[in-house]
Parts: sequence; structure tokens; C-alpha cells
Amino acid sequence: MAALPVIYVTGHRNPDTDSIAAAVGYAELMGRVDPHNAYVPVRLGEVNTQTRWVLDRSKASEPDFLAHVMLRVRDVMRQDSPLVESTEPVREVGRLMARQDLDLVPIVGPDGTLSGVMTERALARRYIRESREPSELDAPTRVSAIVKVLQGETLSGSGDEEVSGQIWCMAMDIGALPSEIGPGDVAVVGNRDDAQRAAIELGVGLLVVSNGTRPDADTVALASQHGVPVVTSPLDSYVTARMITLSAPCRALMDPEPLTVRPDDLLSDVADEVKEVHYRAAVAVDAKRKPIGLVTRTDLVSPRPRRVLLVDHAEQAQSVEGVEQAEIVEILDHHHIGSIETTVPVRATFDPVGSTSTLVIERFRQNGMEPSRSSALLLLGAIMSDTVILNSPTTTERDWSAVEYLGRVLAIDPMQFGREMFEATSDLEGVEADAIVSRDLKEYEVGGGHTIGIAQVETVGQGLDGRKPELMEAMRRVRERNGYPIYALMVTDILAKDTDLYVSGDPGPLEQAFGQAAVENVIPLPGVMSRKKQVAPKVLAAL
Repeated sequence: MAALPVIYVTGHRNPDTDSIAAAVGYAELMGRVDPHNAYVPVRLGEVNTQTRWVLDRSKASEPDFLAHVMLRVRDVMRQDSPLVESTEPVREVGRLMARQDLDLVPIVGPDGTLSGVMTERALARRYIRESREPSELDAPTRVSAIVKVLQGETLSGSGDEEVSGQIWCMAMDIGALPSEIGPGDVAVVGNRDDAQRAAIELGVGLLVVSNGTRPDADTVALASQHGVPVVTSPLDSYVTARMITLSAPCRALMDPEPLTVRPDDLLSDVADEVKEVHYRAAVAVDAKRKPIGLVTRTDLVSPRPRRVLLVDHAEQAQSVEGVEQAEIVEILDHHHIGSIETTVPVRATFDPVGSTSTLVIERFRQNGMEPSRSSALLLLGAIMSDTVILNSPTTTERDWSAVEYLGRVLAIDPMQFGREMFEATSDLEGVEADAIVSRDLKEYEVGGGHTIGIAQVETVGQGLDGRKPELMEAMRRVRERNGYPIYALMVTDILAKDTDLYVSGDPGPLEQAFGQAAVENVIPLPGVMSRKKQVAPKVLAAL
């Protein structure tokens, strides 16, 4: 049964609890609503302490990490390409290629690893060469393989003997036979007893009697005496000779150094090589060099991009690497409309509620469905996180309604759950400075083609003043590493309901934006808790 087409459901980079929960919950819902696609929740970075706590509490599986959505070889390769053993006769390979209209067939050794490829060009050159040169076998060939190709019969010999010389059609008088006929050669003779015996006495490697005739008993006995295998062919002498040349093992004509790629190679990295090689194809191999697919030039023409469903963001700088090459099927967000562009119309929701997870719960209810218990707990934690236990100015009646619904479904006290979550995950005493200043980081594009970063951490009745020097140094490193002109960290106390804004870079524009002077690069913001509603809009307007 064919696998369903995959749609990745992804939140933003440096994921917070809402980003992870919305991806998991919405993937669950869409998987029920649309059974024709596989909705796979993914993450774009490591989960933070709070998200880990909610995942553990809800017993929900952590989404797999998705590095990018750029097309890989495995996204376009043909997995049904036939494989041929290196011992298979050239004729059988040629027939297979003709029957399936193939330009190329991978050739494998006894252990299944790639030995080479057979191409149409190699077969064509074989025929052209034979029209100009004496017919001969391209490699030592078992008599049994010749019998198989001729659909003939072995009259003398075991069939395990090998021949490797020229093919002679003995139509002339035996007195005029070429002196070169000898060991290893194949003699094709009609119903002429004298010619048959002459070939045997010349010591040929194989005697083939054509036109379905059979040599007499004395001739067969003579062949046995000289150790010459005898085969009868139902074909005429000319066709028999041509077919014998095609009995050689295909390894004799294969390209032993074919172009190979790995399934996780980026298509953009291998496309030029595939187009340049004369057979316009590459064999996809696994770690043991076993063929698992084929990529042709045709597969590179307008391949279907990978598909993504974006939740909790609409900024290209915050999205998965390569999103500009992907097909975005939907956007579900509670932020401002960002810089994401689509090539075709898509369903996009930008709804001013406190959490994307609120929108996910509403979609469940609109479809008459209820989330699984693990997803419900995860979504509840996300709403309580983004709205700071429903205290953020971004909180709406719809968030309250979603929380009330989840409390009823889960039979728990949502407010108590939210307090436990923050109390268990807001202690930053043992957390390294680099982890603190990068927590819940979001990037924003500003004028002049620049990007700034704003991170946020929540504390419960405790500040980070005592760690200010190490935090500022860690912020400087992040700012310089990412090329941000300004990098800010919101340290939000959910009990005091205010924020200290740490600034790395020139604090002037932010001082002007908030009408507050920075004290040693820290701007106090009383009553400010929301990055989305109270900080980001003013910062972006100032820059």
C-alpha cells in the first residue's frame, strides 16, 4: 500500500510551548479531517524547559526535528527501478530495458551492492562494433548462459564450461576454414557432419549446431573425446551467432563507475551532475552502496516541492530552512502578517487571540471533535504559557473559553496547572547564560535588510540582576554570531507583571520606542508582559 503524501506541520525556530503544542494538536486534527494526507508535526529546534515539562506531563511524543524542507533525492527518486545481476546475459538486460522503456539499469554484484549501470548507449555501441569487427564474446561466458539465450539444448558437456573467443559461422568448405579458429572459439555449424567434426578437431571451445538439427552419435562421441561441449540451437546460423554474442554477462558492457547519490543529498547539489552525465541519471545508494532508487533528468523537471503547514508564525526568518522552495498549504497564526510569500492561494488565518493553541482548540470544536488527552494537556499548557496564566494583555475571551473547555474535558483546574507549570520551569538559577538569552528567540526583519532578535524568559517573583554581566556577554556573542544590529531579552516577572528589557547593541532606538531610559543597557517596562502586543510592534516601528 502506497504511503500517504506528507505535509509537515511546523511552528517557528527556537520553539516555545505554543509552537510545539499547536503543531502536535493541529496535525492530530488534520489527520482526522483529511485522511488522504499524512500530517507530521515537527520542530525546528530544541524544546525549552517549560515545553519539556508539558510534554512529560501530557505524555505527548516530542516532534521529530526537521532541518529543512529543500527537496532531497529521496523526494523525487524512482524506487521501482529494476536491478540486474552482473552475471545476467546482455540480451536479457536489453530485453528488460526495451520492455520497460528504460534508458539505464543498475547492475549489482552477488552481495547486492552496485557494480555499474547498463545504458542504451553501451548496447548501441555493442551492435555498431559488431557490424565492423569479427563477432566475439565480450567476456568469458558459461555454456549454460548461451543455451538459455538460444533456448537450445545441451547435447554434450556439463554447461559449466566457459568460452571467450570469436564466433565463427562455418558455411565455407572445410578445406578453406580459417587457420585462426581454435581454443575458446565458438563454431556455429548447420547439418554438415564434416564441418562439425572439423570444428571439434580444431579444438573449439563450443560447437553449436543450428536450425534445430542434431549431430549424429559419432560426432557427439568425438566431441566428448575432445572435451568440446555441443549445443543445438533452434535458430538459423546467422541469428544463432548474433544471439551468442549477446549471451555474455552484462558486466562486460556496464559502466563500472556510474554517478551515485545518497537519498538525503539536496537535489540542488546533484542536479547539474545528473544533467551532465551522458545517460542523464544517477543511482541512489544507501550506506552499504546498495541501490535504492534512480534519479533521471526527467525527475528534475518541475518536481513537486515538499509541503508544509505553518503554525504560530508567518515570518520567513522564523520558519523552516528552505520554506521559500516549499508548497505552503496553510498558515494558522495569532501574530501579525509576516514576510512569508506563497505562489498559489492558501488558507491563512491571522486571528488576534492569545495563543495559536486557542485557534487549534476552536478548530477541533468546529469539526465536532475532541483532542486526545495528551494533546489536550499540551494545548492547555501552551495557552497558559502564551497568556501567562491568562494575565497577558493579549488574552481574549476566546482564550478564557478554550481554557474553560479544556479544564472541563480534562477534569482538572487549569489555573492550578498553569501555576505548577511556571513554578516548575521558571527557576533559572542553574540554567547557563547562553541558554537563557536564546530562550524563545524570535527574529524580525527591519529596514535596510537587517534582522533583529528578541528573546523572552519568564520568572516567578525573581529577577536576574545578579547575573547581568554574564547575560550581557552571552547576548553580545549571539548578536555578533547572527549579525543582529540589536538583540533584546525580555525578562518577564509573571507575579509583578512587568518586564526588564536587556539590550545588546545601541539601546537608543528602543529607549525612544518606549520612552524609557536604559540603565546599563536595561530598560524597565512596568506592566509589559507581551512581546507580540507590547514590545515587537513598538520596536519594529522605531526601526
